Amino acid sequence: MISSCFQRPGIYVFLISFACVYYLANAPLLLGHYDLGWHLAAGDLIRDQGHIPFHDPWSFTSGGRQWYNLSWLWDVIASVIFQYANFSGLILFAVACGAVIVGYLASLCLSRGASEIAVCISVFSACLLYPAFPNFPNIYLAASPNTSTMLFSVIFYGECLKRTRWFLLPVIMVLWANLHGGFLLGFLIVGIFCGAALLRRDWANLKILCLAGIGCFVATFINPLGWHIYEGVASTLGHFVQAYITEWWSYFAIMTVPGSIPGIIYVLMFVALELRYGGSCPVPLESRLLSWLFLALGLYQFRYMAFFIIFSTVPLALHLDRLLPKRLNNLSVQKSLLAAGIIGACALPLTFMQIEPALGLPQMLSEQDALYLQTHFPNARLLNHWGNGGILIFRTRGAIPVFVDGRAATVYPDDLLRDYFKLVEPEMNEAAWDTVLEKYQIDTVLWVKAHEELRRFLVGKRGWKETYTGLYVSIYVKP
Repeated sequence: MISSCFQRPGIYVFLISFACVYYLANAPLLLGHYDLGWHLAAGDLIRDQGHIPFHDPWSFTSGGRQWYNLSWLWDVIASVIFQYANFSGLILFAVACGAVIVGYLASLCLSRGASEIAVCISVFSACLLYPAFPNFPNIYLAASPNTSTMLFSVIFYGECLKRTRWFLLPVIMVLWANLHGGFLLGFLIVGIFCGAALLRRDWANLKILCLAGIGCFVATFINPLGWHIYEGVASTLGHFVQAYITEWWSYFAIMTVPGSIPGIIYVLMFVALELRYGGSCPVPLESRLLSWLFLALGLYQFRYMAFFIIFSTVPLALHLDRLLPKRLNNLSVQKSLLAAGIIGACALPLTFMQIEPALGLPQMLSEQDALYLQTHFPNARLLNHWGNGGILIFRTRGAIPVFVDGRAATVYPDDLLRDYFKLVEPEMNEAAWDTVLEKYQIDTVLWVKAHEELRRFLVGKRGWKETYTGLYVSIYVKP
């Protein structure tokens, strides 16, 4: 990748600069992840204690269950960045990861022989679409551990496709397994390449890939949880909580109009080109298998659509290359891309200056809201909305223990989660509310301000008092 950058710098400068301008323009969304608060608090806690906590210190409902913090290293890195560079540093960190993804995809497409114009169209389209900004909060380039999985998936894919540095995969897996539970995707990528080598009867590469896969498996045990890391991952995969988390819903349930139209066009274009030129275009078999596999998975669960877009970049570039005129002067194209890229690079600091004042955690729970709760109800036995849990942990650091937050099955018992999700059904379930309030001895409720049915139930029917109303939340107190 480095050598190709020096040979054809224009395309890299163009793609990276304009993609980063786009990411910076969406910077508030990059910080909009509801779990960012508890990730930062976890990083601070680990740094203060000098070890990974195995039990949750911030809730009163975990019941002593082990906490599987699968992203502890990302939490520590984010904590350090936030300490010295605040939210601006987190944004730049996320954008830098996006820039590496852009550069890697461009390098892969160029290495397969695609022209500069085809690579620009394919990579730029992919890097605009895979973050899925129109489908917030289900975005895949953000100040969150998910970004590490996107980045390492691209690196695994690239190193396997280039067949040059397989020995790096176990080293990368050590980092990946400590950054995010999505490290299992690394095994799927290596497995696809093993299957393709087996079909080709390429025994030499099959042997190397198998050794790399074994090395990656061994590498996953280099983490504070040891083999229990797989227990933590198993607690999230296939768990009933997924039915309530939108990123696990089907593509058809998540897609929005007009926001999803560009993504739909991209999918249709890929399918049409594959069906038209699939047998005659020199697309790597592994790229084709990964693309179709994750397209199917993405239709089933939205979170996988981002991986389809990334893996389909190489096939799409090679297909587009067949359709573009062959008489283009590559030197002129490179000069034009370099000139445009320099303009885009000059726009980066201006874009950052524009968005910097708006950076911060989502305002669904402000610092003033948390301060009021902490000042007036320091001993509250609180029932909070799921979306507020992570931010409340960040703002109070356990001074007001939470009922639930986005860590879900990695911290909380299944019974509690089942009780909670009965409260957020589309239809107000008064019996479920009465059960939870009594079972957990709740005396304070922090909930979405717009929930008028809850207000009528607590205030009108149960005699509670709405003591505080913020911009997005209300606080109800039992008499």
